[in-house]
Amino acid sequence: MFYHSTRCPQGHVDSAQAVLEGLAPDGGLYMPQSIPAFDWQSCLGGTSLEMSAAILSALLPDIPDMPGLVSRAYAGKFETEDLTPSVPVGDFRILELFRGPTSAFKDVALSMLPQLLTAAKTVKGVKEDILILTATSGDTGKAALEGFRDVPGVRICVFYPHGGVSQVQRAQMVTQEGGNVAVCAVEGNFDDAQTGVKDIFAACQGRALPFRLSSANSINIGRLAPQIMYYFRAYRDLLDSGKISLGQEVNFSVPTGNFGDILAGYLAKLLGLPVGTLICASNANNVLTDFIRTGTYDRRRPLVKTTSPSMDILVSSNLERLLYLLSNDTALVSRLMTQLKEQGHYTVPRALLEAIQSRFWASCCDDVRAAKTIRRVWEAHKYLCDPHTAAGWAAAEDYVSETGDGRPMVVLSTASPYKFPAAVLEALGGDTSGSEFAQMHRLSRLTQVPIPGNLANLEGRPERHTDVIPKDQMLPYVLNL
Repeated sequence: MFYHSTRCPQGHVDSAQAVLEGLAPDGGLYMPQSIPAFDWQSCLGGTSLEMSAAILSALLPDIPDMPGLVSRAYAGKFETEDLTPSVPVGDFRILELFRGPTSAFKDVALSMLPQLLTAAKTVKGVKEDILILTATSGDTGKAALEGFRDVPGVRICVFYPHGGVSQVQRAQMVTQEGGNVAVCAVEGNFDDAQTGVKDIFAACQGRALPFRLSSANSINIGRLAPQIMYYFRAYRDLLDSGKISLGQEVNFSVPTGNFGDILAGYLAKLLGLPVGTLICASNANNVLTDFIRTGTYDRRRPLVKTTSPSMDILVSSNLERLLYLLSNDTALVSRLMTQLKEQGHYTVPRALLEAIQSRFWASCCDDVRAAKTIRRVWEAHKYLCDPHTAAGWAAAEDYVSETGDGRPMVVLSTASPYKFPAAVLEALGGDTSGSEFAQMHRLSRLTQVPIPGNLANLEGRPERHTDVIPKDQMLPYVLNL
């Protein structure tokens, strides 16, 4: 299967090469020339690991032994063999994506990406080391570091916004062990870090380096593709529970900042899964909500620090893939991305906006409403959710209220509430004094919900990565690794 950039129809590479490179040479994102035919009904009959292998084999056919790679990625590393179980909560169903080794949804993709990358490296005969560059708004960093820790022939460097992640998220990253890992804070916000990573890729094009660059962000198709599986898993759970019949459409509400998690749902739909409306849930940084409702993407606004930091993003990289998929016009995508970079905004043609709005719906939820939602869901259903999940729940409620759509609704839960204990504890009226680690234990005593083991043992671990640099020093930092 051939892939090309969202910004240019030429320069085809196979799927293994697309995974290796991460970002296309022109700054675009790799997409397949066409979505392959796929037996979605047969896929639903398998286990989560079998679903994953079938989906990845279809999208990345140049990487061999996918069942073996999937088994090595997941077997024994998640709390459940289902990987991403779903549970009924009130009128909705919550898809729990935080049952992996770092308690965040990124574990699903970033447990798999190292396997895909090292296999692709073998397929393409690459001898030099690969350096993974990643920007994180909180969860990607730890999941990537854990996934790539001590993987032979691969090094990883993670950049995160200084002061822009939770205490628990920072502790997960700066205490990371492994001989091939580097973690560095950037003086700026997530968009600064993400732009810096993209600029490093551009600056290193054609440059003689002792390593080959790739990415663990969802700009890499090898990071995005594994996320499709859990939409199939959720649909299968609804079938097994008798809540739907085969072929009935299901709506999904997805808290998202970089648009990767929700785009995986759209790719599941393109593969045949009966996905209804995809509800895009934003926090106070509602650039995606504004775009889906108006067709104008405008990043010219202050970035708001919220209790859901993984969505504190103003430049949503994966939206570029959706623009390509719905327009099939690389020249248009290239023009829009240039306008965004140079002018800070763009407006899509009316026909493209109508195509987006026929598939997606959007709503936003600020910190005050997120806190009220956390408390209300706990008091009504005894289900404890984090601020990102609360935004997804609130958006789902908005959608049902405004449209009257009665199709089954799945809300994606992207992180354990214990990754954001201060926000959750405050929402429940608890005492938020002390460190986030003290807050975790207080929250557990209040709710009797156990703390995930990987978070409970963080306190007191030595900090190994304490670098803080200006955003314009990211390239020199990488070149000196």
